[in-house]
Amino acid sequence: MIATVLGDEIGVMTEKGGEEVLDTLVNPNGFGVDRAFLVESDEDAWLEVLLPVRPNGTTGWVRRDEVSLTSTDFRVEIDMAEFEFSVYERDEEVRGGVIGTGKSDTPTPPGRYYFTELLQPSDPDGPYGVYAFGLSGFSESLETFAGGPGQLAVHGTNDEGALGRQVSHGCVRVSNEDITWMAENLPVGTPVEISE
Repeated sequence: MIATVLGDEIGVMTEKGGEEVLDTLVNPNGFGVDRAFLVESDEDAWLEVLLPVRPNGTTGWVRRDEVSLTSTDFRVEIDMAEFEFSVYERDEEVRGGVIGTGKSDTPTPPGRYYFTELLQPSDPDGPYGVYAFGLSGFSESLETFAGGPGQLAVHGTNDEGALGRQVSHGCVRVSNEDITWMAENLPVGTPVEISE
């Protein structure tokens, strides 16, 4: 399930029904996109959600009545050892392709993430390709990158010959054709599993 924030901000609690605020996140997010979370567990009035914060994999609790719930049958699996991605709809693989991953000094951190926003880079012929999905995770070797907080992404590329190798600062690169398909089919909130 995907939980999209309804108000201007949302308080995230450290535990279900608790009073201790782990974080308060504004809505929309820094890219002007409605703030969304991947739901990890549903406990009636409370939802445990995966958070787009450091450290990667952090979860917290939000009130069900402060979000709208939708669902997706899609998930993305990224195999860094094989330099491959697969998109599944339920149990059927519906798309796959070659990826580029982080270089040895700026590795792509494995883990469970989700898409937080879909962006169209200003230069479709540039290094980020025609689309970029922000991920809920962050580089573990860079505190900042290109003026931002070191957020990870799955994005296209203007150098498809570099796919199949360690080439990035931590992001996952795919072909422009593959990222266009993803942009047309996968919603914000789609889960993404990155394995070594």
